Amino acid sequence: MKVFLTHGYFLNSDPREKKIMKPYPPLGLLYISAYLNENKVDNHVFDSTFSSYEQLIASIREEQPDILAIYTNLMTKLSVLQLIESSRTLLPNVKIVLGGPDVTYNVTNYLKYGADILVIGEGEQTMLELVYCLGDPSKNLSTVDGIAYRDENGVEITTRMRQKIKSIDELPMPNREAINITQYMSVWKAHHGESALNISTQRGCPYTCKWCSTAVYGQSYRRRRPEKVVDELVWLQEKYNPDTYWFVDDVFNVSHKWLDAFVEELEARKVKIKFECITRADRLNAHVIAQLKKAGCFRVWIGAESGSQAVIDKMDRRVSVDQVRNMIVEGKKAGLETGTFIMVGYPGETEEDILETIHHLKKSNPDHYTVTTAYPIKGTSLYNEIADKITEEPEWNASTDRDIDFRRTFPKAFYKHAIRLISSEIRLYKHDTYDWTRVKLLLKIFLSRFIMRLYKPSPRAN
Repeated sequence: MKVFLTHGYFLNSDPREKKIMKPYPPLGLLYISAYLNENKVDNHVFDSTFSSYEQLIASIREEQPDILAIYTNLMTKLSVLQLIESSRTLLPNVKIVLGGPDVTYNVTNYLKYGADILVIGEGEQTMLELVYCLGDPSKNLSTVDGIAYRDENGVEITTRMRQKIKSIDELPMPNREAINITQYMSVWKAHHGESALNISTQRGCPYTCKWCSTAVYGQSYRRRRPEKVVDELVWLQEKYNPDTYWFVDDVFNVSHKWLDAFVEELEARKVKIKFECITRADRLNAHVIAQLKKAGCFRVWIGAESGSQAVIDKMDRRVSVDQVRNMIVEGKKAGLETGTFIMVGYPGETEEDILETIHHLKKSNPDHYTVTTAYPIKGTSLYNEIADKITEEPEWNASTDRDIDFRRTFPKAFYKHAIRLISSEIRLYKHDTYDWTRVKLLLKIFLSRFIMRLYKPSPRAN
């Protein structure tokens, strides 16, 4: 059985990401490819990031796979649906297998729109068993844990949930040699002056933030031994020698004991790296910040989501605004760049909450921050809470969860101007020169506040 692995993401079709230009290799697919290689299964990876839809179709035609396996998330969903349709015409007998975070809570729809099998949860072991099962007419799909499909009568079947891999140290390193890694590094170098690669040290997240999806790895925490991580870093440096690394873990220093052992391993082997990572304020203190810096961290992203404690509590973040603020300040004092994430439009958020967020950003003064409007991902606690308040849910096959809207404190347009207000206020706060730029920022702030007030007379119910 020949397996064709792809993800259907095209950078040239993503205007927002083209402005940012920080693409990373598809580690999930590369882990599956490596696992299949280890078990002597023929597979081909087509990394579509720098390619085109036409080139992807041409490669499928050329490879003539028995199994077309596609990673699927919010960003790739629409192109994946198009790819299913094209592949059905091109190769009528190919088995189309989808995996990734978007399939878990959209089983019926993905099967309806042409997928043969859905992989729910981690993909390595499931994909291997699927290959063996599909290659043996005597075997039945019902024996494969962690999948959904339709039987010969069209009845939807979801098999028993697959047990998570207990020791992820057993997994081989991602098969980075299957794709053009240097292309990613060159893009980074051209746009940011330094090349960068991504690396994973853990799976799962033990926290309970209501808006966050745990569809693939679950609410778990499984970590690779520091020795294994450093082995991979050494290999990456010898093979590609990137300038920086991005640790993709949800909370890099969730375990202080692990971080100490990681630092010790780096020092023992005289490995020098430069990296950025994401963490939580409640997992930071003076010692941890010092250890991060010693390990080579130059930028740490500290989740905030809001400057209002009331909103943070609604999110079940289990952290205080003061903790976030203090750790951003302490990180900067220690010489780290700091970044944070902000979300507006969460259920129950008021204009006063947004003003508290602006105050929070000014007081903490991170080097970087991002602002998004909250949207409900199926399967999350947030989605379950607002399901009966949905006001806009376009046709499933023509939209993603990002297009779902619900009754908030104010109409949807309010939050667009709230984001502009936040951006202008923070830019003004950082701009201490009395010039035309300052005047323009003051005008933008006035206009944003004025438009936001237009929505205040008739706020919607929570």
